[in-house]
Amino acid sequence: MSQANRGIYQSTEMKSWANLVNGENSKLFEPVTIGAWNLRTRTAMAPMTRCFADDLTGVVGEDVAAYYRRRAADGIGLIITEGIVVSPRGKGNPGIPGLYTQEQIEGGTKVTQAVHEEGGTIIAQIWHVGRLSHHELAGNLPPQAPSAIAAEGTVPRFRQPYDIPEAMTIADIEELIGQYAQAARNAMEAGFDGVEIHGAHGYLIDQFNSDVSNHRTDRYGGDLAQRLTLMKEVTKAVIDAIGADRTLIRFSAHKADNPTYMWEDPEMAIRTFVEAFKEVGATMIHPSIMQYTRVLADGKTMHQLVRKYWDGVIVGVGTLDPETAERALLEGTIDVAAFGRPLIANPDFIHRLKNGEELQEYDAKTQLGVLV
Repeated sequence: MSQANRGIYQSTEMKSWANLVNGENSKLFEPVTIGAWNLRTRTAMAPMTRCFADDLTGVVGEDVAAYYRRRAADGIGLIITEGIVVSPRGKGNPGIPGLYTQEQIEGGTKVTQAVHEEGGTIIAQIWHVGRLSHHELAGNLPPQAPSAIAAEGTVPRFRQPYDIPEAMTIADIEELIGQYAQAARNAMEAGFDGVEIHGAHGYLIDQFNSDVSNHRTDRYGGDLAQRLTLMKEVTKAVIDAIGADRTLIRFSAHKADNPTYMWEDPEMAIRTFVEAFKEVGATMIHPSIMQYTRVLADGKTMHQLVRKYWDGVIVGVGTLDPETAERALLEGTIDVAAFGRPLIANPDFIHRLKNGEELQEYDAKTQLGVLV
């Protein structure tokens, strides 16, 4: 991608975007049905950690409901919430919401009602950070992980080194799978239209996927296909709980604690993941990469490699700009384009795109701790 395209939120880029897609005639703004969801546009709000729940209870309030309402009112097709943890030990940041108590479910209901009143569709991203935590965040218990190997670095927004985690027993794993299934049922009780399983970015499920963090010798360890056992079991449990047509699964090579990590053989890894998803009956996947246009193998991007082996629904993400998203939709590489930080900075994102208006740039200094 050129330097000009990297500056995608400048007015010059918006002019080229307007010329390319002719405003409202864009593929981005076409209605689409994926799974059980009738989306108004082929756009999604990517999950972004915001940390605005009550830190003690994990309950979200009216401010969070209003935040998602504004994006729904603008016409975003699918809203994927920030990560919502499935248990107290899944917490890795202050202010993270949960979906394991009745009070948390009731807080989520405020969010779903607000989005549905605006005609929107919203799913809960269910999450467990695993070893990327600290005992003071995880109920004064050691973080959980496939193996007792600490991550390098410090906990974001907490500024303490990652703790040495506790290697999970088979009983722990069985409990975890049940927690994911229950969180999915709780999401439906709260009125969410479905869930996304966060199996990416070096969090607990992805820690089992990786030979860096998984040194197990039981059936949850071994080569990549074998290490995907937990991901498969969680996905199957969630599908059994709420249906494949309401279950999205996110995966990646990227690790929050090791941003430069990449699979040794990306195409082989992607094919292995896709085979695992097919095995358990998944129909919708969300491949995640930091830069959508990055070529991984055989002249193809991650999403193009995924499409080579997968004919189900693909949600595309990776610092997408409108022009790249439009082309990916037109060529059939992805079915829905997800945008992240532009939707923090621009609650009226869809309106601005349709009218060729300049987008505001995301500014972490002023917008990281603010809900707009």
